[in-house]
Amino acid sequence: MLGNTLAASLIWGVNTLFLLDAGLSNLEAFAANAFFSAGMLIFEIPTGVVADTVGRRASYLLGTVTLAVTTIMYWMLWVWQSPFWAWAVVSVLLGLGFTFFSGAVDAWLVDALKATAYKGSLETVFGRAQIVGGIAMLSGSVLGGVIAQATNLGVPFLIRGAILLVMFLVAALLMRDLGFVPDRSESPLRATRTVLRASVRYGLGDPPVRWLMLASPFTAGVGIYVFYALQPYLLELWGDEEAYTVAGLAAALVSGTAILGGALAPWVRKLFHRRTSSILLATATSALVLIGVGLVRNFWVAVVLVALWGIASAIDDPVHRAYLNDMIPSKQRATVLSFDSLMGSGGGVVIQPVLGRVADVGGYGASLVWSGVISAVAIPFVLLSRGQHTPADSAREVTAETDA
Repeated sequence: MLGNTLAASLIWGVNTLFLLDAGLSNLEAFAANAFFSAGMLIFEIPTGVVADTVGRRASYLLGTVTLAVTTIMYWMLWVWQSPFWAWAVVSVLLGLGFTFFSGAVDAWLVDALKATAYKGSLETVFGRAQIVGGIAMLSGSVLGGVIAQATNLGVPFLIRGAILLVMFLVAALLMRDLGFVPDRSESPLRATRTVLRASVRYGLGDPPVRWLMLASPFTAGVGIYVFYALQPYLLELWGDEEAYTVAGLAAALVSGTAILGGALAPWVRKLFHRRTSSILLATATSALVLIGVGLVRNFWVAVVLVALWGIASAIDDPVHRAYLNDMIPSKQRATVLSFDSLMGSGGGVVIQPVLGRVADVGGYGASLVWSGVISAVAIPFVLLSRGQHTPADSAREVTAETDA
């Protein structure tokens, strides 16, 4: 978590500025991000099947190599001032790299916890992981902005590629699949069909999982846009479009609140009998705060509201992941988790270019107001999941494994 997030966050604070500096418009920049989401949408299930049939470690290793190569390709496009279609192609391949991680890492962790008879809550584990990730993100986003200010916008991308290669070596030496034995009794094609059928059964075929997944396009899709739109928006409020260190502040704020949210998530979970209560509170708060961020014109007030949005999102994430993991059998875990990520990516494919166009026409403030409105659409789906009264909604510890 530390290495991956540090590598990724080096460019998070300057990514939108990087794309605009390459000659793309707001619409093209967020369309490039949408193609990244499209790559995740296309490859989520195939890479989830890789994790469930070949192994979580193998999936992770493939992800580090893919991301390292495509990150360097992104830098080359910036150097060459390439046309939009080239950014679209490489963005799709970047999405492929992240899909190797999206279901595999959580599945690897939860399987290992069950194999070692862990008795605590998943919220605590995911909260600690979020704290570590938040520390890495805070360091990386600030460092990325400082490096870009001192050198140029391309250098953070080169450093990111190098860190990913180091993480490949670390994982190759230390990572092992505990509590999971890949089933290689079937041919790859037949195994893929078997896992997919079971994944649909335990994913969209299971009502509480299905409704939670259907909330993801609105929360995750908006979250991707907001994270990158905050960079130029805060620069606009600050009054200096080349203050890259200030742009890094947006990512640093979100990472700092991730640390706080990770620490608060288990405590907030104890305040409510049901996990969906925490998720509903975080979703409603995020929607209202985003509308406020879009309406204010004072830099420091916007910073405070961004911090509140980050805290709400950070509290939601460990609870959401714990709730979902407690409803999925081990054999299909990586693929179903990838399915959830796929739904979020699907939202990003549609929402990012639409909000990017709103930013072109009405400004970033207007796009953030609409972000809050769109994210509120997730609330009814969370209520529908809550209405299924699944035992995972009130679970306090890692639950016993469900038979596939």
